[in-house]
Parts: sequence; C-alpha cells; structure tokens
Amino acid sequence: METVDKTHYKALVARLPQLRSEIGKVIIGQQEAISEVLIALLAGGHCLLEGVPGLAKTLMVKTMSDALAMRFKRIQFTPDLMPGDIVGTEILEDDHETGRKVFVFNQGPIFANVVLADEINRTPPKTQAAMLEAMQEYRVTYGGNDYPLPKPFLIIATQNPIEQAGTYPLPEAQLDRFLLYIKLSYPAEQEELTVLKSTTGTDCPQLQTVLSDQDIIDLQRLTRQVHISDDLLVSINRLVRATRPDGTPSAFVKQWSQWGAGPRAGQALVLCAKARAVLNERFSVIPDDIHTLAYPVLRHRIALNFRADAEGITTDHVIRQLLTEVKIG
Repeated sequence: METVDKTHYKALVARLPQLRSEIGKVIIGQQEAISEVLIALLAGGHCLLEGVPGLAKTLMVKTMSDALAMRFKRIQFTPDLMPGDIVGTEILEDDHETGRKVFVFNQGPIFANVVLADEINRTPPKTQAAMLEAMQEYRVTYGGNDYPLPKPFLIIATQNPIEQAGTYPLPEAQLDRFLLYIKLSYPAEQEELTVLKSTTGTDCPQLQTVLSDQDIIDLQRLTRQVHISDDLLVSINRLVRATRPDGTPSAFVKQWSQWGAGPRAGQALVLCAKARAVLNERFSVIPDDIHTLAYPVLRHRIALNFRADAEGITTDHVIRQLLTEVKIG
C-alpha cells in the first residue's frame, strides 16, 4: 500500500470504535454478537443469527445499517413466500418511445446493502435456495439476464431455536454458505434493567452516520491485506482437519461427531480472524482472534451423531475440547 492509502485506511479503522458506540446508543449489551456481525461485514460474508424472540435481532441489524448509511431491507419469510418475492419479477410496461409493451425487471428486496432474512427456516427450500444463490453469486439471474447486487452486500438470516413445528431447517450444505453462525443469549440482569429504563420512555437516540458504502468496501479490501503468520495458518488448518472423525487425533471428536468441517471453514476462520484484527485496530492476526471466532465459524459446520444428541453434547462442546487439544500459534 502507498503512503496515502495507509493514511486513508488508518483513518477508517480509527472510526470503527465510533461505529460500535453509535450502535450501543440503541442496542444494550450483546457486544459479542454486534462484533461478530461487523466481522462478517468486514470479511464480506453472511451470517445466521439465532436467538429467542425479543432479543432485538431485527433492531440490531437495522441500527447497524443506519449507522453505516446502508440501504436496509427486511424480508419476513413465511410458508407462502415465493422466489419472485425475494429476487424480483418482470412486469409489463408501455415503452413511451415506441408505444409497444415491454417486460421490465422489477427488483425485489434482495437488492439492498443489508438484507434481514427473518425466520428463514419458515419458508420452503425452493424459496430458501433463491436467496442462497444470491448470497453465493452476488447477482440475480432472471429471464437470461444477470443483475448484479449492490456492494457492500450482507445477508443476516435469523431463526428461532424454540418453535420448530412447521419449519424447514436449512440443509448442511446451505448452512455452510454462512460465514458465521451467531447465537444470542439473554441479557445480563443490569443490561436488562437498562433496557427497561431506556425503551419505555420518550427518548429516541439519534444516530450519526459513521462510514459510507465506499468506506466499507475499502475496509473489506484492507481486511484481506491483514498479516497472518504461517504458524497461525498451520494451526487453523490443523484445527479444521481435527473436526473430521476419520482423520482426527481427538478421541472426543471420534466419539461424538458424525462428520466435520470442510476447507471453506478454514477460509472463513482466516478471513474472520483478519476482520477481528481490523475491528480491534490491529493489522496482524493473533491467537486470540482464532480462539474467539472458532465457535461461530465451526458450530454449523460440524454434525454430531445420535449419541451426542441423546447426551446433550453440542458442537460448542466439541470446539471447546479441540481448542484445548490443538495448539494455536
């Protein structure tokens, strides 16, 4: 990078704490989840957000997009939602120059910078696949024509872990397309008390725009330039390979896992570690980045066997055990 570029990038990184501060004006607590959503944005990936109703999932995403001046759209997934309701459809219009009728593509809500796919597991696989194709290709194909999606582009899908009746769980291959699987927990007692005080009055926090679309694109470019040592790359490779029952040295994994993470998990962990470094105003990855992000990166990429389900063993238990067995750094 040239000197001018370094100055520009350092100025952008210095504004990231202000971004978190602006989001904190509205969202009380959930700092880990906010950080992970921002990491997904900087890494150029998408995330799956899981939490019980009332944990401000929608508000968190809307607040982040407001602080970034990004175009926000929310799609409520229902059993009768069709692919055209997401990507768009062609409509018949009059051509004022020729007087003839022509088909014009009418863009759907997927054409936004931040798309909240609310309760994605409540819509049939055909509709899920339409959105997941857009996630992967960053464009929509309709009637033989390609329509590029705006940049930056982030999809945050939510699902409710409680109600599973009448839902369509995402297959493992489609789960793997999400960079991070973020779990929201209940707020701490003092945080919940603050929520009660701040949301039941007349105060309405005014958010300032911290970063533009181009600023985010520049930060995504910077994220890929963050340094990571060969030793840490080797550690990430060993960690991912250790999740696979066939070749793992871990007896714990062999006992509880059915299959492990693929190469995409390693790519995701490297990119997310770099993004966390940028978010924390560093330009080099450290072992703590990998330890912290191993959970949201790997938890949806490991399948447990029936015995694990019966014993209450979760993928987080497997990851925690692996982090004690695989030396990072």
